[in-house]
Amino acid sequence: MATKINENTEVALPLRNIISMVAAASVATWAYFGIIERLNQIETNITMMESDLNQNTEFRIKWPRGDMGSLPADSEQFMLIEHLANQLDDLSTQIDEGRAPYDQQQKLTLEFYEKRITVLEENIEKLRNGNH
Repeated sequence: MATKINENTEVALPLRNIISMVAAASVATWAYFGIIERLNQIETNITMMESDLNQNTEFRIKWPRGDMGSLPADSEQFMLIEHLANQLDDLSTQIDEGRAPYDQQQKLTLEFYEKRITVLEENIEKLRNGNH
């Protein structure tokens, strides 16, 4: 006995079975989309981490070479070094031309020795003249 199935075929199922099948389909659909969403989040995180890793690697390689710029403190130090180098060049030029500047200590030392020499010369003159 062959049964023919068409759109008018009736199926007799208890209502609790129909409700449980609808609930099971709903839970399965919700779980499927939850798993897909979680996989998308993990994929996005991995993509972002790979991007960060690539940027970190690039930074780690290029920063010491100076290809990625420098810190403001480094720039300030470079300016100070350049300024000191220019001052050294100017002083070297002045020394080579025989017009080297001298500092306050040198001036005081020179005055001290000039006074000492003057006093010694006066003492020598007194000794020569017989005035002890």
